[in-house]
Amino acid sequence: MATPQRTKFATQVDPKVLEAVRDLARQEGRQLQALVDEALADLIENRRQSQPRPSVMALYQASHETFAPLYRKLAE
Repeated sequence: MATPQRTKFATQVDPKVLEAVRDLARQEGRQLQALVDEALADLIENRRQSQPRPSVMALYQASHETFAPLYRKLAE
């Protein structure tokens, strides 16, 4: 199996957060990099799920354009 390509990058993190992640990696018997990969993937997925899909928003907007008078009546 081929090793996934990696890109190095530099950043800074709160020392307490870094120590907690290192402790977690030790407890789980995993490498720090594996936890960083998992955390970033989770962040991306959570952000994507918190935003409506563009196709859903387009249908929602079209619905408002078509049924605006009805929605106003229902709101009364």
